Amino acid sequence: MTTDSSLLNSELDLQQQEELYQQLLLQTVGKMQTENPDSKVIRPQPGMCVKTVSEPGKQKVFVNICQSNSVPLPPELSREELVELLQSEDPSGFRVPMSLGEPHAEVDNNSQGCTAYDVVINQEFFQKCQMDPLFQQFVILVSLEGLENKYNLELSRDWKVLKNRKFLGSVSEQNIRTKSRPVIQELQPQESSTVTAKRPEFTLLVEPPAGDPEYLIAEIKLPGVQSSRSLVLDVGEDRLVVTARPSLFHLDIFHPLIIHQEDSVAQYNSSTQILTVTMPVVSS
Repeated sequence: MTTDSSLLNSELDLQQQEELYQQLLLQTVGKMQTENPDSKVIRPQPGMCVKTVSEPGKQKVFVNICQSNSVPLPPELSREELVELLQSEDPSGFRVPMSLGEPHAEVDNNSQGCTAYDVVINQEFFQKCQMDPLFQQFVILVSLEGLENKYNLELSRDWKVLKNRKFLGSVSEQNIRTKSRPVIQELQPQESSTVTAKRPEFTLLVEPPAGDPEYLIAEIKLPGVQSSRSLVLDVGEDRLVVTARPSLFHLDIFHPLIIHQEDSVAQYNSSTQILTVTMPVVSS
């Protein structure tokens, strides 16, 4: 499956952003003092390069998500557990171990100045994120969140993973902790009422209505969802999964047509509170 990150456009309601993502914080293992006996210098391996922009100036920002076995491996987290985490009311008990490097000035392919940040995660966990787009989206989200909190940034959620570039600039050494706390851990559940996600109303349309279908269009009603930032979308070749958190809506359907995952586009209209997913159909 692939994830369409375009629906996570920048709707920078900071209050809502705080509510939705603050509890998915990571442990920042940034630049440590060299005399700290509990740290060591590592040189991570390139992984993937994510392009986005800073707000409100629309300055280009590149996030190099790197990999190293020196960063702790999170405890096992299944896809089902990740979905439950994303739609839970309080995911604050889960953290992802990361090392956040200092910003460095670079030049993009258009010879324009930009800023790059290096984020290092465990190599095995990185490979898992490469295999499952939902995990990839999750690690990109918490990377952006960590950079925002550490450097007082505002980064657009309308990102792009560069296909032919694993790193922008040159790989730099980083100081990381050698003795780290468990970084994905579950708190004991609080005594509170469990909120069950509802199945939203939706319609599936085929365009054109007659003849060979070219597009499959899903229109999903999400009353009460104020911003696309609370949505997680998975588009598979024959499956559509939408989650509105915390625990508002969850839709998981299979459809009869095979679609182009990477070319699918999603838009959320906050006025009508309808999510529209346009999916090109693979020609038979």
